[in-house]
Amino acid sequence: MVAEEYINSIQNGDRGALSKAITLVESTKPEHRILAAEILDGCASNSKQSIRIGVTGVPGVGKSTFINALGKYLVEEKHLKVAVLAVDPSSQQSGGSILGDKTRMEYLSISDNAFVRPSPSGDSLGGVAAATHECLMLCEAAGYDVILVETVGVGQSETYVYNMVDAFLLLLLPGAGDDLQGIKRGIVEMADVVAINKSDANPAFAKEAHIHYRNALQLIPSGRSGWRVPVQRIDSVTESGLTELWSTLMSFIEHQKSSSAFSQNRENQLSVWLSRYIDLELLRFIKNRSDLQELRNQVESQVVSGKSSVRSAAMRFVKQVLS
Repeated sequence: MVAEEYINSIQNGDRGALSKAITLVESTKPEHRILAAEILDGCASNSKQSIRIGVTGVPGVGKSTFINALGKYLVEEKHLKVAVLAVDPSSQQSGGSILGDKTRMEYLSISDNAFVRPSPSGDSLGGVAAATHECLMLCEAAGYDVILVETVGVGQSETYVYNMVDAFLLLLLPGAGDDLQGIKRGIVEMADVVAINKSDANPAFAKEAHIHYRNALQLIPSGRSGWRVPVQRIDSVTESGLTELWSTLMSFIEHQKSSSAFSQNRENQLSVWLSRYIDLELLRFIKNRSDLQELRNQVESQVVSGKSSVRSAAMRFVKQVLS
């Protein structure tokens, strides 16, 4: 198909065309990248403003199960169309990825009003596929009301997800103790809403954790636009607390929209991703030039032999590239 056919099919809700377009966006082949850029240009001016929510949490907290439960609630109770962009960790040795999120999202995987796309994180910093932001744009063009972005896990690099969503949800486990100290402060400070998952399995632990996390968050400056980050208890298996959690997420978004914070956040995110893609294009340009690769090998040998520091070698490399 040509770009116009992809654009029309995506905007008409064709999930097959959407999947193929995402594959093009994720591809590194030059011809695919050109076609993907044309599709993205056509979709950019004709997309709806979806609600974008990032979901992160410690390993084992049940992110995929939670997303399946929340997505089911949104489809059945709120009559919304839901898209999920789930990023799986890739092996640093083989480059392989499990891509098992769909197996934990049984409802959304078969629902006509949902779209689930697992993508390998590859070697992109942040545990998020470099093309995830563009996949989000395509899902908006396809008319999805809510887009959920599931991250690989908790780490400083989760800022990449934060910079593509309207609300950032942090999932935690009960049986707290000092568990909050095991999560980097930067992640906690980015959270707009905190939810304690698996709360029905042990209500006493969940209640204790609720108090512990709530008190801990009081020591952290208030969130965006003076929003005080709430802590709620949920259980993805029993589906309890999801109504209240969704209401809280919508309250946060309305809080942002009541001022210029919502639109300003979207504008700031576009600026961040423009810088990110300029960096990626420059790296791709360097890697595709054999003469520049030879130059890189030369400066690398100087570093390895101890004749040059990493910084000065890098500065010489960039200077020669730009000369």
